[in-house]
Amino acid sequence: MLRFAFRFAIVVFLTLLTQIGGIAYLVDLAVARLWGVRRFLPKLAIFLLVYTGLMLATGIVAPIFGRVPLSCLADASNKLVVRSPIYCALNRNYVTPGMRDLAHALADNMDRQFPGTTTVVLDANFPFLTGFPLLPHLSHADSRKLDFAYYYKDANSEFLNSETRSPIGYFAFEQPADGDDQPCKGRTDWLTGRWDLDVIQPLFPNFRIEEQRMVAAINWLTTDGVSKFGLEKVFIEPHLKNTLGITDDHVRFQGCRAARHDDHIHVQVR
Repeated sequence: MLRFAFRFAIVVFLTLLTQIGGIAYLVDLAVARLWGVRRFLPKLAIFLLVYTGLMLATGIVAPIFGRVPLSCLADASNKLVVRSPIYCALNRNYVTPGMRDLAHALADNMDRQFPGTTTVVLDANFPFLTGFPLLPHLSHADSRKLDFAYYYKDANSEFLNSETRSPIGYFAFEQPADGDDQPCKGRTDWLTGRWDLDVIQPLFPNFRIEEQRMVAAINWLTTDGVSKFGLEKVFIEPHLKNTLGITDDHVRFQGCRAARHDDHIHVQVR
């Protein structure tokens, strides 16, 4: 009974983490039993082979269900890149064709306005099943959402192409000043995805937002993004919206139960 509970927990964990990992683990157990494999390392090798095969098959099958992967194999000539291969390894890089087209069009526009600029994307969605949660996000469950990394500059105001403050593009927050708009200040919600993570903030490099590119990207999203690609809304924190001088109503506050959005731009289409 204990072994069953342990294996069930692994299936749930891998499914929540990757969507297809639970299936790969069950196949691994079946193959290991069929072949009489008992040692951990051979079992792990079987799991990795099965998982890799399922991941490759997913990239072929998912478009049938209206979701396409953003490639993690971009080279230096690509102007849209996924921040880390981990997003692709965990199948968190799937979007609708319309969102894919928006992302590439934004990247092309940024490269035209600021030659050589690369646009970086983060979490997207899983490949299957509308409503399946992409933790810890509250809304990345239908392939219509995509997070973009901020554009950064160093202490000398030199643009840092393709770089982010954190290795995965999240959790390195732009802290508001005391007088800034902070609608969640003082709240103590116990069920929330809004984590300040103060203890890790000193670990990140002292990059700053590159305002020109940030404003240009958001302006494009709220004009061409709306008219040509069906953009519905953009989430950033109110203090950054004010700092950047953004007034368009498509740029909104996500609420106090969702994750902070002063480390990335959340975009969703209809």
